[in-house]
Amino acid sequence: MENRTRSLTESGILAAVLVVLAIVAVYVPLLGIVAVLLWPLPVTVLIVRHGFRWGVMALAVASLLIAMLIEPTIGLRLAIAFGPVGLALGFGYRGGHSATRLVATTILVSIMAKFAGLGIVFFLTGLEPFSGQLTAMEESFSQAAAVYESVGMSEAQIAAARETFQQNISLVRLLLPLVVVTMGLLDTMLNFWALGKVLGRLGEKVPVLPPFTEWRLPGVFLYIFGFSLLGMYWGSTRELTLLYQASLNFNMLATLAGLIEGASLYEYVVRYYRWSRLVSTLVLIFVVFSSFLMPILVFTGLLDTVFDYRKRYWRESK
Repeated sequence: MENRTRSLTESGILAAVLVVLAIVAVYVPLLGIVAVLLWPLPVTVLIVRHGFRWGVMALAVASLLIAMLIEPTIGLRLAIAFGPVGLALGFGYRGGHSATRLVATTILVSIMAKFAGLGIVFFLTGLEPFSGQLTAMEESFSQAAAVYESVGMSEAQIAAARETFQQNISLVRLLLPLVVVTMGLLDTMLNFWALGKVLGRLGEKVPVLPPFTEWRLPGVFLYIFGFSLLGMYWGSTRELTLLYQASLNFNMLATLAGLIEGASLYEYVVRYYRWSRLVSTLVLIFVVFSSFLMPILVFTGLLDTVFDYRKRYWRESK
């Protein structure tokens, strides 16, 4: 009876935290972004401490309260797009999953949940995902163009800047699926990190990811990169817009994976040879922001997913 009372009390408290986070997410600029990304965390903590059903109940109650206090669609979107992240993290943790399996599973759940949330938005409003944000960006450029004209910028320069801006907007529209995937990666990693901090303070054992120098992503990313280049070529030359968009998104996803793997390999080499931390960090930053060197780092990382240079050239030499 005492355990049930404690579970009920903590469920009520954490459901209230979910409502507060939703209010911050809606009404507080900038901080609201962090609030919405961390929205699943109370659900995860509740599942870890008291069980899966308590987390589901708190999620349902909080979503209902948010729907009544703010707006029905906001409660529904939070529950569908972000709630499953908390459920997956809590379920995996109580199941004793390793940190790698826990993160990988939650990332997949988060990405599917984000697409489901966007589908709900489209079904209820008929608006394309992120259309409001893109429209706001276009309006902001129109205002900026007026400022440029007032300070003496020529019509030709403004027209060139507008054309470049429109090209960038078109690229963003094509990469919207990748934006959703990136959101899934971001909120999973942020909640996993925050969960470790919270559980550590509560005296719970915290699952730990391998050191960044030991990260190895699946070799399939190299093949995704290769086939995406072929798809982009076919899509552009044969005017197959859907094929081109899908291939472009897969290409950028593989590029991101190669960048992470390449940075991990670089960090391993830095630690192996005990190079200066300050100098090596500055070099890595320079490489990442270099239009010539960054692709080399990405391709090296993609090759490392298949050939494992650490094992081939450094570990075997010990």
